[in-house]
Amino acid sequence: MDPQHVDVLIIGAGLSGIGAAWHLQQRCPSKTFTLLEARDAIGGTWDLFRYPGIRSDSDMYTFGYRFRPWIGRKALADGPSILSYVRDTAREAGIDARIRFGHRVHRAAWSSETCRWTVQATRTDADTGDEHEVTFTAGFVLNCSGYYRYDAGYTPDFAGMDRFEGEVVHPQHWPEDLDYAGKTVVVIGSGATAVTLVPAMAESTAHITMLQRSPTYVATVPGEDAIAIGLRRVLPASAAYTVARWKNILRSIWIYELSQRRPETVKAYLRAELIKQLPDGYPVDVHFKPRYGPWDQRLCAVPDGDLFAAIREGRASVVTDTIETFTETGIQLTSGQHLDADIIVTATGFELQMMGGADLFVDGEPVRLADCMTYKGMMLSEVPNAAFTVGYTNASWTLKADLVSEYVCRLINHMDAHGYDVIVARDDDPSVQRTPLLDFGAGYVKRALDRLPGQGSKFPWRLRMNYLADLVALRFGRLEDGVMTFRRSTPKGGA
Repeated sequence: MDPQHVDVLIIGAGLSGIGAAWHLQQRCPSKTFTLLEARDAIGGTWDLFRYPGIRSDSDMYTFGYRFRPWIGRKALADGPSILSYVRDTAREAGIDARIRFGHRVHRAAWSSETCRWTVQATRTDADTGDEHEVTFTAGFVLNCSGYYRYDAGYTPDFAGMDRFEGEVVHPQHWPEDLDYAGKTVVVIGSGATAVTLVPAMAESTAHITMLQRSPTYVATVPGEDAIAIGLRRVLPASAAYTVARWKNILRSIWIYELSQRRPETVKAYLRAELIKQLPDGYPVDVHFKPRYGPWDQRLCAVPDGDLFAAIREGRASVVTDTIETFTETGIQLTSGQHLDADIIVTATGFELQMMGGADLFVDGEPVRLADCMTYKGMMLSEVPNAAFTVGYTNASWTLKADLVSEYVCRLINHMDAHGYDVIVARDDDPSVQRTPLLDFGAGYVKRALDRLPGQGSKFPWRLRMNYLADLVALRFGRLEDGVMTFRRSTPKGGA
């Protein structure tokens, strides 16, 4: 069969992909596009993760799309509510009809001769499981597949795991029939997943322990945004949402900047808040005093202090130690303590994977991501007519995703207006020094640094974690900036 051709091919039908399709449909109405989704449903992360208590750790007034108000009451919404929000967005805009489900992209090759991408995917029949190779061509590819592997979470090779007689579960692959009522559970981890799981499971377990190698910054946030809810009473929904969104954007920027400039002040504040919420005499500095500064890694938010309530009530506990070995009945720690367990949950992170794991080629030559640099945090140097979405690590993912989609639409319209067929960011400035893409201490980043593209020492090669700076640069900045080059395959007006 001949390849199916579209102007723009969007890879991924999660939060980013649906948002990208909405922007493309609104801003580039003449363009044809298709979304390829490896799974059988819309939603990405929010369809994949099914563990107890699954929720966003960013407020929905910034995690929601700029163009579609969040009208739920919860500021940190649960997974099913977010999934409904994404699916409703797709259905109302007719985007769901543009999605090809069960299409896992494994190869994308650019040809300068045809000015097209040829994208190969494996299509899996949802009913029979049969697999077939399918091919698409596109003038532009926008990868919205996120940056971690859906088919495999990360679990360290703990000694003695095979000895444990209970059940070991990774949150990324939560069994629907897992019965933990009345059981003793150990959750290994200290990040957003662990601090979500522990209070949710504590409602029915006999006892649950969060076992961490080292502490993470954890802060209580209101489960509902009283100001946002109040604004709805006096303003139209869209206006109330915009005001609440900007309030939270500016507040998060202020908190981040204060954390970077005056870390000791922020540390003292967070510690004082913890002391108020934990039992008298609780060893706060043992279990909740990280080795790094505030926002050097992502701060974990807990709605209405639910984690601390579970600790106060004796339903949950925190142990800070390292694992010597799994045993038949639990975990032996290096301190000599033994944690009994019926179920062990390895909330130990995920495997980072760029471009959905697809192999990239430009004119027959393989693209090695580690040799590339990122242009404006969304394109690879020397790779034509392609962009990708990676959100902020210090703010809501969707803030950056919306800006990427807007920028790509600006770029496509500019190409049309001037008869350009090809755009590519050229890495030819010797004054730009290469640095790691993500200056972030999380384990999943450290494990993948040798597989990631780099960033440069100055803009536009610098990946900025500042929404206001990106807003100005991406929404209003010059497209033809001397780094992004534009080319016509044939002279404008020619045959």
